[in-house]
Amino acid sequence: MNDAPAPAAPVIPAAYFGERVTWVHHWTDRLFSFRCTRDATFRFRAGEFAMIGLMVNGKPLVRAYSMASPPWEEELEFLSIKVQDGPLTSRLQHIRAGDTVLIGRKPTGTLVTDNLKPGRTLWLLATGTGLAPFLSLTREPEVYDRFEHVVVAHTVREVAELAHRELFERDLPAHDFLGEMVRGKLLYYPSVTREPFRTQGRITALIESGRIFADLGLPELSPEHDRVMLCGSEAMNRDCKEMLEARGFEEGANNAPGTYVVEKAFVTK
Repeated sequence: MNDAPAPAAPVIPAAYFGERVTWVHHWTDRLFSFRCTRDATFRFRAGEFAMIGLMVNGKPLVRAYSMASPPWEEELEFLSIKVQDGPLTSRLQHIRAGDTVLIGRKPTGTLVTDNLKPGRTLWLLATGTGLAPFLSLTREPEVYDRFEHVVVAHTVREVAELAHRELFERDLPAHDFLGEMVRGKLLYYPSVTREPFRTQGRITALIESGRIFADLGLPELSPEHDRVMLCGSEAMNRDCKEMLEARGFEEGANNAPGTYVVEKAFVTK
């Protein structure tokens, strides 16, 4: 008979909630999603991020992750890459239901509608896991009150990386509560760079060639009517910023709304 006491659970630092993992889904060998419980006091705006992670050797190991779930959901959801030698994601990719994750108590971020001036069409441009904040925003009713159209343009390397494709193409238009708002307003535009797909190429090329506007039946980007949010790789953010500013767009920030905003806290490790 083994009477040795079970190892004590690590003490969660005061800056974090310790939440229980409830669901994990692996999209590919480089991409996964997970959900966890949500403390009743945790409040955030659609598009914000928090510091998320694990206790490692008695200390918090965290990175910035956007909430992929909308503010009204009871659980929190996140979308993550897998970096095999990354300090955090090399561990986080192995979590299972019942495990404990750290959720920072102070969400923040620039990808919120308050940081944009009023406009007609909201363009959400993402690469890879940069889709996460837009998964939250496209399930926030206020977004559809503010804009006539909401465009989600998601660019990935391989077709299998088009995470949540069915959410945009099937589930949201049929949603009991959101469906009526979404239908006719939400436009989903996936593209792939390294495999055959109906739309191929980087988002900047699709914008500069005009193909995306022809495909969606919308006018070319104009700071007069369009508002843009960027969340992707450093290269994508940089190239899109240059393209937008060449067209007269001005970057917005907290307390200084503009015609586009970019999230700089993209998780890479």
